[in-house]
Amino acid sequence: MEKSIAIIGFMGVGKTTVGSLLSEKLNRTFIDVDKEIERYHDMKIRDMFKAYGEKMFRDEEKKFISYYAKQPGTILSLGGGAFLQEEIRDVCMEQCHVVFLDISWEIWKSRIDELMEDRPVLRNKTTEEIRQLFEERKSVYRDHHERFLTDGYTEEQVADVIIERLSLT
Repeated sequence: MEKSIAIIGFMGVGKTTVGSLLSEKLNRTFIDVDKEIERYHDMKIRDMFKAYGEKMFRDEEKKFISYYAKQPGTILSLGGGAFLQEEIRDVCMEQCHVVFLDISWEIWKSRIDELMEDRPVLRNKTTEEIRQLFEERKSVYRDHHERFLTDGYTEEQVADVIIERLSLT
């Protein structure tokens, strides 16, 4: 039974794109957890945050990830804040190959404008507050099986290296 792969990292690092490429290359099911939650509730995450608060979203995130992490051979893209929850970290570390897609602040900062609209946790924050969040989250991602610094690599190259490192060819 092939373990699932859980891709973690800060928002906008490329988890969904890399996960989708991995699923194509490995012929596995791809689940973008945030998109699954949106589909299930027929509501954007930013609207869930407004209507029900972050706690409701985090509870849903925990349910979905706990379920999908136990499905063999799945590729999961986790939201940037998912690993804040210890239960999610534990289930992923036990049930999946956890791959941390890392990125430097300078590269990530160049993407900030395209990320602001759909990321409720970035709203109304200064660049310095966002950088602080970026740095704080790095400690949350310390639990992983494999780390890949994406700076200077295409998503395709990142997917290929993950396959190689996890010996999945």
